[in-house]
Amino acid sequence: MKSKGPFKKVLSALKVLGPGLVTGSSDDDPSGIATYSQVGAQFGLTTLWTALLTFPLMAAIQEMCARIGLVTSKGLTTTLKDHYPKWILWVMILFSFPAVILNIGADIAGMGAAANLIIPVVPAFAFSIVFTIMILLAIIFYSYQKLAGILKWFCITLLIYLIVPFFTTVNWLQVLRSTFIPHIQFNKDYISALVAILGTTISPYLFFWQATMEAEDVSKGGATIMVDKRMLSTMRKDVDVGMLFSNLVMFFIILTCGSVLYPHGIRKIDTVEQAATALKPIAGNLAYALFAIGIIGTGFLAIPVLSGSLSYMAAESFNWKAGLDQKFYQAKPFYGVIIVSLVVGVLLNFIGITPIQGLIYSAILYGLTAPVIILVVLHISNNKEIMGRNVNGRWSNIFGWLTFVLMTAAAFAMLYFQFKG
Repeated sequence: MKSKGPFKKVLSALKVLGPGLVTGSSDDDPSGIATYSQVGAQFGLTTLWTALLTFPLMAAIQEMCARIGLVTSKGLTTTLKDHYPKWILWVMILFSFPAVILNIGADIAGMGAAANLIIPVVPAFAFSIVFTIMILLAIIFYSYQKLAGILKWFCITLLIYLIVPFFTTVNWLQVLRSTFIPHIQFNKDYISALVAILGTTISPYLFFWQATMEAEDVSKGGATIMVDKRMLSTMRKDVDVGMLFSNLVMFFIILTCGSVLYPHGIRKIDTVEQAATALKPIAGNLAYALFAIGIIGTGFLAIPVLSGSLSYMAAESFNWKAGLDQKFYQAKPFYGVIIVSLVVGVLLNFIGITPIQGLIYSAILYGLTAPVIILVVLHISNNKEIMGRNVNGRWSNIFGWLTFVLMTAAAFAMLYFQFKG
């Protein structure tokens, strides 16, 4: 039998991977790309160590959320509603909605600004409106299976950022040092950057999305499948691959901007044009086009996840019929939340915040709100009444609590430096 070539093996693996890959890849949305670009430009290679730190943390939290979805065959919101006081649910929604809406608006603005680089005669806001309509139509008219199949291929656009450093002058010894030896500066800008990195990698909306997608997978056709060790093992591999891919992209974006922008004195990125210059060593005048492809591709990948997570939260809270596999007329309130979130996101383009600022602000907001939601996820995944014998193991709890402590400490440190001025 003829063996598959390397390319075909990669394609086969990509077809098998499920919610974990889409979740991990959507984490590197325009907000993430902007945050990592700004951090690399501002601090050079000194934050590369964060990629090693965030991988086990985000993998542990996302695995907990996926396991909750598999075991309960319900989303996080429904689990909260069924087993906890209602005020906890409303606090989580209150913390999540503003950050996700800002993230959607910033991503849409970033996509419009990126497309404007290629065709400057068309205003960025016009592109933003067109992209919003395209995303809405795709969400409404495609089932989740089709949508997920399309979204997985947008992950390929992220590979652009893994190539650039090999076409630039990079001090690889310094890269190794910065990767394995943490360097922390105790000042407002550096702590804010750490909070933004943690917030954009360990994003609360991904917790809800992961749990819901796993729940939908395990209850296809209306019949709940019995969860066994094989399913849990497959889920863990899927989550680990998705989170590893997400962190690799993060590492190489920081490396690219830290190697290209920082040495040339570009320490602050206010526009997507400045971020695009990081790609010039490989693409020359095509740098803007490649950057636009990366931003637009990840926007198409992330915005359905962002708006979908909000819609599932609302639908589960108010007992609406929900699901991306439902027709529009079958789940009007569910799709209504998606429509409203995207429309509000577009309108945020007109309040005077630049796309880069909005993208970074949303990452910081996630960093401030995530500890509350992580605490709830930890409690659920250790609750035997809900999880039965599938409660957290020792390492899940170690990494879970470490995530909570680090994000809480970083958030308090940022607030301290903000008030200190």
